[in-house]
Amino acid sequence: MNLTKALGSVGGLTLASRVLGLVRDSLFFRFVGANFASDAFQIAFRLPNMFRALFAEGAFSAAFIPMFNRKVAEGDKAAEGSGLANGLAFAENALSVLLPILIVMTALVELAAWPVTWVQTFGYGKGTPAQFDYIVLLNRLTFPYLLFISLVSLLGGILNSLHRFWVNAAAPILLNLTLIVALLFFHTHDPMATARNQAVAVTIAGILQFVWLWWACRRAGVRLRLKRPVINDDVKRLMKLILPAAAGAGAVQINLVISTALAARFLPAGSVSYIYAADRLNQLPLGLIGIGLGTVLLPTVSRLLGAGKEVEAMETQNRGMELALLLTLPATVALIVCGQPIVAALFEHGKFTATNSYYTAQALAAFSIGLPSYILVKVLTPGYYARADTRTPVRFATWSMLVNLVLNLIFIWWLGHMGPPLATAIASTVNVVLLYRTLVRRGHFVADPQLRRRSWRMLLAAILMGGAMALLNERFQPYVTGTNLERWGALIILVATGMLVYAVATFATGAFRLGDIKRLVRRNS
Repeated sequence: MNLTKALGSVGGLTLASRVLGLVRDSLFFRFVGANFASDAFQIAFRLPNMFRALFAEGAFSAAFIPMFNRKVAEGDKAAEGSGLANGLAFAENALSVLLPILIVMTALVELAAWPVTWVQTFGYGKGTPAQFDYIVLLNRLTFPYLLFISLVSLLGGILNSLHRFWVNAAAPILLNLTLIVALLFFHTHDPMATARNQAVAVTIAGILQFVWLWWACRRAGVRLRLKRPVINDDVKRLMKLILPAAAGAGAVQINLVISTALAARFLPAGSVSYIYAADRLNQLPLGLIGIGLGTVLLPTVSRLLGAGKEVEAMETQNRGMELALLLTLPATVALIVCGQPIVAALFEHGKFTATNSYYTAQALAAFSIGLPSYILVKVLTPGYYARADTRTPVRFATWSMLVNLVLNLIFIWWLGHMGPPLATAIASTVNVVLLYRTLVRRGHFVADPQLRRRSWRMLLAAILMGGAMALLNERFQPYVTGTNLERWGALIILVATGMLVYAVATFATGAFRLGDIKRLVRRNS
């Protein structure tokens, strides 16, 4: 399978989802602003998002996809054409255990929403009892989303293993469309009422995503039957792999939850929203590059290793890291250098003020320092998960979370709302260093000459682009707060200029050559 072509399919749909997400956030801040109501919604939405990253999309996929592929391979060896049936039998057994756990977990959180919110916000000591009760309500409205998105992860894992990557990649588009519709047709003059409607829309979006994946599976000939829980050796092994993978896959999310809780407890109202808005912009390249690479690499590497093709698996990871650096380094520099006009163009209207833009751009610069690390985690962890090693990443994720907590407590007093994002960036970098060094020490990854030659050239090209954009930055500033046509036009020209400068710089430094483009065209034709 062509890695670039598969990434283009997943990345294109993920980009569409992220762009819609920016439209959603722009509308949200226009109608709600950066205040207590917006902070409360971000706190409530963070909870199901954390569990989704820990137990659904991250951990479940990391444990389920390699085992599913192995079952398919075993079935094909035993009898020609029976591989998929063997894999689906395993998936049915996994579903029989996963569904009751999700139902019980959802019920427990709904019943215990008050203490869960207290822990989540460190008591929200600066707020009133009525404000705390409002956050509890939003938590109860958003948490059922976890149940449906977890089922989506199971069905999406099957489709990814069948190389139908685009179906699962398209599912988040439904979330953004649902929230956009809710904002356009159900916003009010009361920010708290609008935020409450958004919380309801989150769970509705989860239902729509589940229906979409279920329909796609039916069209692909995948039909899973509901049955009584079956706890056999395969399911036990799956559960053992999921628990450590949860912490490993969710390290960034856990760090963000800690950052959000500290900001809610100790920083002024609106700080949670600054951090959230900055994280959303930071998530745009992460979603386009990191999630796409992780989605493609895990089933690809696990299948190559299952076939005994160690050299091909390492080659695939080298090219994955090369792609990650090629696309991430310019994004990092651009978000640091051009953060202010980007934030202003997207969010500065309605109830979102110029001061809000300034503080959000500061948080964005701090987050962006760790952008390469966030994405390289997605590239490196398949090297562990494909070998059924979910324990090593969890050890490193634990160290990362401890670093994040300590740095949060230090930076939050010194840097305010910039402290938690900077702590998250440094903690993620620690995680990447540990993951990389261990893979190298075990002989599971060796940077090939092409990757070593191109890495420093890509960094140099990104720095050259940053210098050019810093000179042009002031020219765009007057237009990014104008009419909608002016601000979107200025943003498009700003991004296009940065891409053009970086493209020229990559050729000038030798990071990319004309022959590389010709090879890509031949492979994709």
